[in-house]
Amino acid sequence: MTTLTRKEILSRLKDLAGPGGYLEDRVDVEPFEVDFRKLYKGATPLVLRPDSTERISKIMKFCFETGTAVVPAGGNTGYCGGATPDESGEQIVLSLARLNKIRSVDPMNYTLTADAGCTLVQVQEAAEQVQRLFPLSLGAEGSCHLGGNLSTNAGGTAVLRYGNTRDLVLGIEAVLPDGRIVENLKGLRKDNTGYDWKNLFIGAEGTLGIITGAVLKLFPTPRSYGTAMVALRDLDASVELLSMLRERSGDAVTTFELIPRLAMELACRHIDGVKDPLDQPYDWYALMELSCATDEVQTQELLETLLGEAFESEVIQDAALANSGAQREAMWRMRENIPEAQSHEGPSIKHDVSVQVSRMPAFIREATTLVKKLVPGCRVVSYGHLGDGNVHFNLSPSEGDRDPIFLEQAKRVNHAVHELIAQYGGSISAEHGIGRLKRDELAVYKSEAEIQLMRAIKAALDPTGIMNPGKVL
Repeated sequence: MTTLTRKEILSRLKDLAGPGGYLEDRVDVEPFEVDFRKLYKGATPLVLRPDSTERISKIMKFCFETGTAVVPAGGNTGYCGGATPDESGEQIVLSLARLNKIRSVDPMNYTLTADAGCTLVQVQEAAEQVQRLFPLSLGAEGSCHLGGNLSTNAGGTAVLRYGNTRDLVLGIEAVLPDGRIVENLKGLRKDNTGYDWKNLFIGAEGTLGIITGAVLKLFPTPRSYGTAMVALRDLDASVELLSMLRERSGDAVTTFELIPRLAMELACRHIDGVKDPLDQPYDWYALMELSCATDEVQTQELLETLLGEAFESEVIQDAALANSGAQREAMWRMRENIPEAQSHEGPSIKHDVSVQVSRMPAFIREATTLVKKLVPGCRVVSYGHLGDGNVHFNLSPSEGDRDPIFLEQAKRVNHAVHELIAQYGGSISAEHGIGRLKRDELAVYKSEAEIQLMRAIKAALDPTGIMNPGKVL
């Protein structure tokens, strides 16, 4: 370890970051000290903003030699405090924001290579320019960074059809804690030469190294969509309908989102331009979308036929089909703004959990009964990606209640819901990661052998513990 003073370390880091490569004024640094949900308020003396992998390599080598802790940061859209420094004021934040170039696009190989600091929209648009699709889609896609998506193995609304972020990556470039650069950006779909090390970094939340670039899979651009909002017979009908749609459409279902009546009401109440597309209220809805690279009429007619069969078999009670781009956009606007709509109702207690798709209705019913006993009068907003078994099981206080004591119950409610998830063989984090928020819970629900394995990997790659300390493990 070094004998340099703190002032000397900070000065050297500034030099390594290069011109325009750091922030130290309090007004510039403060946004990096608070997480998106404002659950954590940390402190850092310096935010580094290097503009190349080589600069990051030199910075990490110096941090390794001096024992300086580093917190990688992207667009700060995470829900679990994974990119926020602790309160010690000793950790350095390393932002990838200036590492933001699309390196190459190969439409014939259906691949795109990008820096980790590119926004998700930037990647999507680069694919669109060559008539290709990068299917990862999130509510925060205008501000979240590719590196953050990779580091948390982000999910989103198209996992049912295309998979999580992990499934969309062919290779990555990363800087190890000691400054070494590891890189496999060949764009190969078959490369059976030893350990698939990229998957150690994807989902590791910056605790093993810093992802600086990735080669991503592209897909044919859909030429047509069939989109509908349907009223379900009941909660069980959601699984029945999804199964039927996948079987009868040749697995062309891109999205299948579960929406309760309360979420619909909140969106209509708080989000400008959102209206209920159906004539009367129902308990449960599904927003579904089929996509295809062929004729629009065929996709629309297929969806109409399938929904007609679902109506005849009493799986659904009503349906509104999007007959224009504006109608499709309106349906998606309602779904994507549920989190914002819920925020207008006061504080919320959130869960990002997953179970087997077939067990989702039973879990939602049992979990709802459980939390209403724990917090009488609470309102359950249980919505999300039923197609891949991920539900955002959130609680709001009773209408008009702004008592801060509601949030004080979060810890015991979280634990109770996670206990139930464990009984269902599910996961306490479906798509948002662990970060700092669920670190202690992870130790409860992972087996001792799994935790030991994770610690062994951490020790092998980050022996001095400088990478995003206090997160995940």
